[in-house]
Amino acid sequence: MTPETYLMRSMRLEDIPQVLHIDQASFPIPWSARTYQFEINSRETSHLVVLETVVPETRQVHGLFTLLQALWKPEPPKIVVGYGGCWLIAGEAHISTIAVHPDYRGHSLGELLLVGMLSRALRLNAEYSVLEVRASNLAAQALYRKYEYEFVGRRRGYYRDNNEDALIMEIRPLDSAYRQRFDTRVAALRERVAYIDRFTRISQ
Repeated sequence: MTPETYLMRSMRLEDIPQVLHIDQASFPIPWSARTYQFEINSRETSHLVVLETVVPETRQVHGLFTLLQALWKPEPPKIVVGYGGCWLIAGEAHISTIAVHPDYRGHSLGELLLVGMLSRALRLNAEYSVLEVRASNLAAQALYRKYEYEFVGRRRGYYRDNNEDALIMEIRPLDSAYRQRFDTRVAALRERVAYIDRFTRISQ
C-alpha cells in the first residue's frame, strides 16, 4: 500500500543509497554512486529530483505524558520511491533518467517525476525537451506521448546491455500554448496523486 502524499524535491547526497537501489532494480547498467555525486555537486546544468514518502500526522495529543511520548517517538524513516534527472543546456531540457521503485509502480509516480522535470524546465525557459527510450518500452513511450513527445529519430544499438535501439523523442517548442496544455494535464494529475512540490521552483 502506497502513502497518500509524496514530497518532490531535489536529490541530496544522502539519498544516493536509496536511489542506487532503485537504479539497480530498474536498469541493466545502473549509474554508479560517483556519477550521482558528480551530478549533484559538480553540474550546474544537472537537475536531479526524488519522490519521498510523506507520513501524515494523525496522533491526537492528550496530556503531558502523551505529549512527551509524541515528542520523543522517532520520526518514521523517509523512503525514496522514485527519482529522475534532467540536463538543461542551451535551451534544451534533456531527460537523462527516470525510475520508480518496483513496489510503487502503477501509481502515476513516473508521470509525476516527468511533470516535475518539465515544470522546472519551463520555469527555466527551456525551448524544447528531448529524451531516449528503449524501442521495446511501450509503456514509457505512451507516457511521453501523453505529454506531447514525438518520435524524431533512432539510435541503433544504443543500449549496451543488449544492443537495443533507442527512439529519440522530442517536444518542440515549449511555448506558451504548450504550457497551457501542460498545466491542464498537471491539474488532472493532482486529482489522482497528492504531492508537495519543493523541486519546481528555481531557488530550491
